[in-house]
Amino acid sequence: MFNKKVLSIILGGGRGTRLEPLTSHRSKPAVPIAGKYRLVDIPISNCINNDLKRIYVLTQFNSASLNSHIKNTFQFSHFSNAFVDILAAEQTPDNQTWFQGTADAVRQCQHHFHRHDYEYILILSGDQLYNMDLAQMVESHEKSGAEITVATQPVKAEECPAFGILKTDDNDLITSFTEKPPLDKLEGWNSEVSDEMKSEGREYLASMGIYIFNRKTLDEALTDTNTIDFGHEIIPDAIKEGKKVYGYQYEGYWEDIGTIKSFYHANLALTDDIPKFNLFDATNNILTRPRILPPTKIDVTLMKKALISEGSIVAAKNIEHSVIGIRSRIGKGTEVRDTYIMGADKYQTLDEIDTCIAENRPYIGIGENCNISLAIIEKNCRIGNNVTIKGSDKLEDIETDTYVVRDGIIVIKNNVTIPHNTVIG
Repeated sequence: MFNKKVLSIILGGGRGTRLEPLTSHRSKPAVPIAGKYRLVDIPISNCINNDLKRIYVLTQFNSASLNSHIKNTFQFSHFSNAFVDILAAEQTPDNQTWFQGTADAVRQCQHHFHRHDYEYILILSGDQLYNMDLAQMVESHEKSGAEITVATQPVKAEECPAFGILKTDDNDLITSFTEKPPLDKLEGWNSEVSDEMKSEGREYLASMGIYIFNRKTLDEALTDTNTIDFGHEIIPDAIKEGKKVYGYQYEGYWEDIGTIKSFYHANLALTDDIPKFNLFDATNNILTRPRILPPTKIDVTLMKKALISEGSIVAAKNIEHSVIGIRSRIGKGTEVRDTYIMGADKYQTLDEIDTCIAENRPYIGIGENCNISLAIIEKNCRIGNNVTIKGSDKLEDIETDTYVVRDGIIVIKNNVTIPHNTVIG
């Protein structure tokens, strides 16, 4: 069964330039996370776990990988009305432009939504890491009599300049909104939060970019084609017009994966003893593509705080505080620290590997006696023997043909070859 009142829309985001080079050949929701998942698996799994099983994913850039992943992952019974479908930006006789913003993306796809019966539209981001009870948010929306509900996260004062900040009254009705306020303009913007949040100094409510609209309310809001964004225009305008816009406070883990730095730290945080985002929660499974892969094979490797995905062959000296993706191959004597290795899309045959060795060329994976730290190794990379890749906060941001440096983190680009004995960092 599923909730027939709700239609869920996942926004695939724009070009994702702040996540390049991870988004240079794939859309942001298709970026691999935690070694075996894609970012889009998070909101889709949240929906499915809450019986919200009519889902559209809106995207327009580099969508082939995302299309393939969703097609091969989320399949329902032929006798069910449940679905997860991609809606890419398309030119029509009435519209010749790409999506101009979040609200414009939904506006351009409305004719697809209107084919369904629904009372509420749930709008989610495709590039956030969280595990929220969306059914409870829908229930709160219904009980409050809201026209719009905005999910909010209590934040500290110093975090406010990065968010849209909402002010609520004692009944959680949003009375005002300000976009990315400077610290000296925060007086009076604190809202009522739980005692736990107060003790942590988190008394300001940031918009999470997650919304529930009544069908009629959304249709009316989108009639003005000059409004293109929910956070900058639709929500603030609705508050000014006196519509019933309520806040729904969420105090759990939430990370907006918008930069290389946030992406890197969100992945490595999964190796904590009890991570804030728990992949091992049986009641809220993260669903992804089922792969027929062998167990991981490990040979005399010291591991500490590591996630090792299936199908890997590991002979490293040690792996510490790192995430190792599917089909990873790591050679003898190699040390890996504070690193996310995404793995590979396929295995090379033994003959292909022997040919690489005979010709003194790196094969797919990490070679022998390497030293890798503070890095992200993209998929299908060939890292030679005796290679050093060492990130540091002392490094300046740069970009080369084979790697970039962002906030001290070295990102080896997809499908590149790093020759034997190379030193980066």
